[in-house]
Amino acid sequence: MHLPDGFIPLWQCGIYWIIALVALGYALIWARKNLDEKNIPLMAVLAAGIFAIQAMNIPIPWGTSGHMVGAALIAIIFVSPWAAVLVLSIVLILQGLIFGDGGITAMGANIVNMGIVGGFVGFYTYKSLKGLGRIPAVFLASWASIFLASIVCSLELSLAGTFPLIEGLIFMGLYHAVIGCIEGVISVVVILGIDNVRPDLLSQWVRSKKPGAVE
Repeated sequence: MHLPDGFIPLWQCGIYWIIALVALGYALIWARKNLDEKNIPLMAVLAAGIFAIQAMNIPIPWGTSGHMVGAALIAIIFVSPWAAVLVLSIVLILQGLIFGDGGITAMGANIVNMGIVGGFVGFYTYKSLKGLGRIPAVFLASWASIFLASIVCSLELSLAGTFPLIEGLIFMGLYHAVIGCIEGVISVVVILGIDNVRPDLLSQWVRSKKPGAVE
């Protein structure tokens, strides 16, 4: 899902950059109000994990790729989509500047897709579905976040003239529908693991209500 340079016209890249920078500004405001010495180490560990899982790319026709994202996991654990915007922005900037994964001009679009769309879809899907139980809500939120982010990505590429619309939606959607299932399982495992080892790091809305409970 990392878009390289040259896939989107510069004027469109500028629009995505503006959206990304405004969102990053709000994310930094959220961070100043909510991050402390207790949850910063957890965010750093999760950011490193997201950096690693995004390195596992599956090539998709017309030059882009499919991979896990991790935005929903961050948004759920830190109870804010702005947390996902912050973490994914940092990860994408490091990947683009140091490792050449994703273009510099297209970085705004990558932040929009993975950070903003992924984070907000993941957060509000979990919020809407948590009445079904923690595990299905986390799984479905993670799946929806990556699936819809891929759809937005394919629409951007279609508007740029890089992807054919219908084929792009089919390929990006199908690939990420499958990848989303893997991401959903990983998100559930991570949250259950934190809840088992350090439940104090989780908010009540995602923590077990009873000691030892799974749901």
